[in-house]
Amino acid sequence: MSKINRRRFLKSTMLAAGGIFLAPLLESCSDDMIEEFAPAPPGLQTKNFDYGVASFDPTESSVIIWTRYESVGEITYEIASDIKFTNIIRQGKVSPNLSTDFTIAIDIQDLPSNKKWYYRFYNSAANETSAIGETITLPSKSDSVNEVKLAVASCANFPAGFFNVYKEIANSDVDVVIHLGDYIYEYAPGEYGTNQYTSAHNRTHKPNKELITLSDYRERYRQYRSDINLQLAHQKKPFICVWDDHEIANDAWQHGAGNHQPNEGSYEIRKMNALQAYSEYIPLKTGKDVKIYRSFDFGNILSLHMLDTRIIARDKQLDYANYFTPAGFNNNAFETDLTNPNRKMLGDEQINWLQQKLNASSAKWQVLGQQVLMNKMLIPVEMLMLVNQIQTEVGMYGSALPQTIATLQTSLLQLVNIKIRIQLDDPTLTVAEIARVKSVLPYSLDAWDGYPMEREILYAHLHGKNVITLAGDSHNSWFGTLKDAHGGTIGKELATSSISSPGMENYLGSNTSDNAQAIQLAGALQILLDDLEYANLYRRGYLYTKFNTTNINAEWRYVDTVFSEIYSAYTEKNIVI
Repeated sequence: MSKINRRRFLKSTMLAAGGIFLAPLLESCSDDMIEEFAPAPPGLQTKNFDYGVASFDPTESSVIIWTRYESVGEITYEIASDIKFTNIIRQGKVSPNLSTDFTIAIDIQDLPSNKKWYYRFYNSAANETSAIGETITLPSKSDSVNEVKLAVASCANFPAGFFNVYKEIANSDVDVVIHLGDYIYEYAPGEYGTNQYTSAHNRTHKPNKELITLSDYRERYRQYRSDINLQLAHQKKPFICVWDDHEIANDAWQHGAGNHQPNEGSYEIRKMNALQAYSEYIPLKTGKDVKIYRSFDFGNILSLHMLDTRIIARDKQLDYANYFTPAGFNNNAFETDLTNPNRKMLGDEQINWLQQKLNASSAKWQVLGQQVLMNKMLIPVEMLMLVNQIQTEVGMYGSALPQTIATLQTSLLQLVNIKIRIQLDDPTLTVAEIARVKSVLPYSLDAWDGYPMEREILYAHLHGKNVITLAGDSHNSWFGTLKDAHGGTIGKELATSSISSPGMENYLGSNTSDNAQAIQLAGALQILLDDLEYANLYRRGYLYTKFNTTNINAEWRYVDTVFSEIYSAYTEKNIVI
């Protein structure tokens, strides 16, 4: 075997605001040590790398490779251009330890662009090896590339069902997986996501508590990464990830979370525990920096800008409950708070960074990878009240009351009829009928609708940039047009369903197998919301996208069940932009 570079490893820690944030082990590209390594011993047994292998954050010249070894020992990593490892490009050694939960993350640098790579880890002394991982480097601007294929995924809840969608992604032809967060969920066993199949399928959350400590978060990541379908997806595809709220706690914002209570201790300590575990199991190019927004260039086809809408700048979400008085809903107070120009989701620093990246990019498409829906989802007030009532009843009784479902059905039929009559300029419409459709409120105050002023600032930077936004979080599929406050078109939004987390079907209907109400609601929304072109509110799946210099092809791909490992996969919607 020819001589190769052995790199020194830098394991660094940094005191971030409120706690310790660990960087992955980084391969140094400046201080080379030339040394001959022994070839891998024959007869290696696949053992003690029980959480598989993974790769993250590919660029045109680098990629992070990852594994976890079950104990101490000197581990060799190799990356090669062929699956038999006859042409090894990089090789090195590292010793995992408890400070990073025995995870290993190596940033392999100075690689040729637009190539496929194979990598593995092994312990020569113990004769143990990992599975062989597959990854890529991205195309450079000088590479001739016809198209880029991305899978967009989010919201994988372990007790909610099997990760069949990850298996579909693993077996697809996508180049990279874009994961928009809710990679894990923080809930205790028996809470959100648990259903009648959870226990029988051995998918009860571990540890047996809500996640608070570093040990808690680490154990939950190990549980999720034990899933064979998630392991397969990581083994076959590189991931580019951002966190959402459940990597810490539900409805997280800069200084708190809806699912963090005073008796659970310091939120800042909990947050840093969560982010440290995240960095150990999902290492990013940003390393030790809690600011995870970053960009990736896919040749001249697209620039991908991954944003943090959750942790670094977000102000606390508004809550409709705070605006109800004995006299009713205080709309004036709500509108005053909603349109406060000081309310932030991204923050000035991140927006300024994004503006610089947009202006510097010469790619055909500017793609924003971010967590929550950006499109306006302003729905009639009476519909919002009924949907909220149904969600409350499901929480209290396990299912919505039949009379509430019947009321929603009637309301939807009437509202759709009124909207169609408005579109036809029906002269018999009454003022009261028009008001039923025109009196609207944001469906989700956790999404961009809860931060409309900063959205307009963002739109001013996005105008004329061939923008596509990607979104997750809602557990449902959406496609629509982004328009500013003056009606100007900014771009298109492609929103993915969830890996396993339940969608609106969990709330609509008398049980979770009844999708009729979710189908009816999706149809009504596509009529009532002018900017919405597609919605699916009951299927689990992912978004398949194919970019070239002329257009974008997007497919919403689904599985018919997450309650069995025997399933069918299909594509429901295909659009060209």
